[in-house]
Amino acid sequence: MKEKKHKIVMVTAYDYAMARTVKETEADIILVGDSLGMVVLGYENTLQVTMDDMVYHTQAVRRGAPDRFIIADMPYMSYHLSTEDTKVNASRFITSAGANAVKLEGGSPARIDAIKAILECEIPVCGHIGLTPQSVHKLGGYKVQGKSQADYDRLYEEALQIEKAGAFMLVLEGIPETLGKAVTEALKIPTIGIGAGRFCDGQVLVFHDMLGWSEILPKFVKKYAETHTSMTKAINAFAKDVKDGSFPAQEHVYYPID
Repeated sequence: MKEKKHKIVMVTAYDYAMARTVKETEADIILVGDSLGMVVLGYENTLQVTMDDMVYHTQAVRRGAPDRFIIADMPYMSYHLSTEDTKVNASRFITSAGANAVKLEGGSPARIDAIKAILECEIPVCGHIGLTPQSVHKLGGYKVQGKSQADYDRLYEEALQIEKAGAFMLVLEGIPETLGKAVTEALKIPTIGIGAGRFCDGQVLVFHDMLGWSEILPKFVKKYAETHTSMTKAINAFAKDVKDGSFPAQEHVYYPID
């Protein structure tokens, strides 16, 4: 797709119903993101998400989209301690959860080693640099990365090293458009942008964000629907009908056979 200049569409989804909906669209890839910690589980950040959480939700997404390419996020501390832990955790997504590939954050030498270790298990790896949510405390919050020349150069070099390590795809999050363009042009593997400008090989958004289901949206999100408003209206209409006795009506009631 990159070679043919065909843009790649990725959607982040977390359960059976979302995956079933995405399956009926022209989206190419489903990402089961550890952002489920905030979007689905109500955590402050992604750091509390566990391997069991991720495997559980990836299984649900696979049931909803049996024929789609699914990438699963490796959660915080699942690839940080040892090569053995990294391999075992990555393999769970393939053998137990039904994912096609895994994604991990960062481009440091340790992360490069983790990518290589996972590839030794014949598991495709997607990289992720820029604003990496698992590093929120180190970064001092959810801030755009690569704004200084030193950070720009570091991220550019990390992208090159991630490709060299064998990753098949790279997510670029929260970086200047100029850096997103430079990395995309330098790499043979496709880049997927989320707040990385117009020139990446593809784009990803969270299911809830694009449908207007989230409370706070970053600048890079475009809302394609207002489902939060329509859902609250529907629930309030239901509540009104129940309270005034108009639901259930005669057509909603079962009767004995004559």
